[in-house]
Amino acid sequence: MTGSVVFDPLLDWPIAWAVLAVAVLFLGIAVWRGLPGWWLRGLAAMVLLVALFNPSLQQEDRAPLSDIVLLVVDESASQRIAGRPDQVAAAVARVEAEVAALGNTELRVVGLSDGEGDQGTLLMGALAEAMAEEPRARIAGAILLTDGQVHDAARAPEMPAPLHTLLTGLESDWDRRLLVTNAPAFAILGEPVTLTLRIEDQGAVPAGLGGSAELQIAVDGGAPESFRVPVGQDLELPVTLPHGGMNVIQFVVPEAEGELTDRNNSAVVQINGVRDRLRVLLVSGEPHPGERTWRNLLKSDSSVDLVHFTILRPPEKQDGVPVNELSLIAFPTRELFIDKIDEFDLIVFDRYKRRGILPSLYLDNVRQYVEKGGAVLVAAGPDFAQASSLYRSPLAGVLPAEPTSRVIEEGYRPALTELGARHPVTEGLEEFAPPGEDGAPEWGRWFRLIDMVETSGTTVMSGIEDRPLLVLDRVGEGRVALMASDHAWLWSRGFEGGGPQLELLRRLAHWMMKEPELEEEALSVTAEGQTMTITRRTLGEAVGEVEITGPDGAMVAVPMEEVSPGRFETVFEGPEIGLYRLQQGEEEAVIALGPAAPREFEQTIASADLLEPAVEAARGGIARIEAGLPDLRPVREGRPASGRGWLGITPRGAYVTADVTIVPLVSAWAFLALASLLMVGAWLREGRG
Repeated sequence: MTGSVVFDPLLDWPIAWAVLAVAVLFLGIAVWRGLPGWWLRGLAAMVLLVALFNPSLQQEDRAPLSDIVLLVVDESASQRIAGRPDQVAAAVARVEAEVAALGNTELRVVGLSDGEGDQGTLLMGALAEAMAEEPRARIAGAILLTDGQVHDAARAPEMPAPLHTLLTGLESDWDRRLLVTNAPAFAILGEPVTLTLRIEDQGAVPAGLGGSAELQIAVDGGAPESFRVPVGQDLELPVTLPHGGMNVIQFVVPEAEGELTDRNNSAVVQINGVRDRLRVLLVSGEPHPGERTWRNLLKSDSSVDLVHFTILRPPEKQDGVPVNELSLIAFPTRELFIDKIDEFDLIVFDRYKRRGILPSLYLDNVRQYVEKGGAVLVAAGPDFAQASSLYRSPLAGVLPAEPTSRVIEEGYRPALTELGARHPVTEGLEEFAPPGEDGAPEWGRWFRLIDMVETSGTTVMSGIEDRPLLVLDRVGEGRVALMASDHAWLWSRGFEGGGPQLELLRRLAHWMMKEPELEEEALSVTAEGQTMTITRRTLGEAVGEVEITGPDGAMVAVPMEEVSPGRFETVFEGPEIGLYRLQQGEEEAVIALGPAAPREFEQTIASADLLEPAVEAARGGIARIEAGLPDLRPVREGRPASGRGWLGITPRGAYVTADVTIVPLVSAWAFLALASLLMVGAWLREGRG
């Protein structure tokens, strides 16, 4: 119970002040006129004014409130390394015991995990949110239990009480980290691109470990290669991408003895490999309606360098035309098929037959070119079924089908085989078919088919009576495609509605160039935020579960669902950022969600440097848990709130008012009687005078 004197005027405050001004005016006139009873008049006016202002005794029934101490516990990833979890548990238990011993004090414990994405430790934001949930007048202090590596130190809130820090970690801690300071988003295939790396040591590095370190480099999850590199220096590393599409390059520094963590010992760079120019050699055996189709297709792509030769006059033809007038330039067979054959990405034989222009030695070079990684596309015409066929040459060793010497000339509609519906080269081509007479998609007819027997590879398109029309095969490191018809040009002319000739040939060329998105057996993954979309391509009927290994080494198996023929997908939510390895059967893939080394592990050595300004501004203290847990003591506001072995909190004395009672100090009749006596006295004094 507390009491105080308050004024509760009988009139509004403006009127009360006006009455006071009038009373002072009349009293001044009385003094000026020299009235002997002016002082009695003044006392009477004062009594009336006091009565008008109505002094009262206000009594409050107050209920005291407890003080609140905030404990913000940093539970981010960097707090889960070495012995820090044990330090955190011991510190929380000690603070709870100390606060309980203070009396009339409550403890609010706030946990803080990693920020969304890669924001790091937002400790000050958590403190501000905790303060917003409590009455500011009751906050007696706040304690930050952390390693000091916060990422929002500039957002420290204004404190009404002391702010302290309990620092985890050890003075002897040291750590090694790997960072990529420069990496391009894409690179040209075959051309080296320079990456800039750096290995840094932090903390109390043991003697003899700071000179050099082992660096392991792996591409797309393959076997790593090891190098010895200096520590503390920028390292410029030239890298040549092995294939088109996304290349995932992982750099790893093996964990050294005694370092805090290996989570920042790796870095992942994802570079998209693009082709600068595609060099294609097109050899046409003789002019025909479809020759222009191949040329237009290849010339329509500005990234294609096309070398095209058409044999207009075979050597056996004798018409008396001088040799120097047979062509604009001589056919450089030796230069193309011996000296520079490896410079071409794709060789196309369009209705070519053996005429003695290309000796068997040159065609054998083409076979070797395929086995070493080259690509050959054969568009067969009627000559493929004759004795002069390419199949009767050394090139037969890489061709996936054998001609039966029969040429079928009748109308038919090309169709996809069962495997063709699953193969990425022909998958979904039905979507490009124009509507037929019954409204169903229907391609235009072709009128020639070279009868062949498949000897290897995969038949993806068929013709009359399911005979092979398009056969694909892998030979050595290269690829071969054999089309058993020269009537693809009918689709480009729109005959009977045409067909997806451009899309088919485009996919075919890209498959032969080993583009990753057109691989028959492939495991790919894309990510948006922490959500991974995993796709498995296969020519098989079913696939098993995909095994996903996270950054912490934990493995989880996820089933896949078929979404279209030959395509299986699943969605997986990555629990944390870092490098994930995926394996399904013999196929492997890697992907990085966020950086391989998160922001939490950029700086792992415990330090209070970032928190010192906020702690000093709130008159707090910093104590290392390693040196012993401090006591909590109450201190008066404005006094130092930390010392050796102790931290202080400021009792706030907050309360809540339960009831208020107001009683007048003097009765109104008493004021009236006293004022009357004073005025009568003044009258008598002045009348006697």
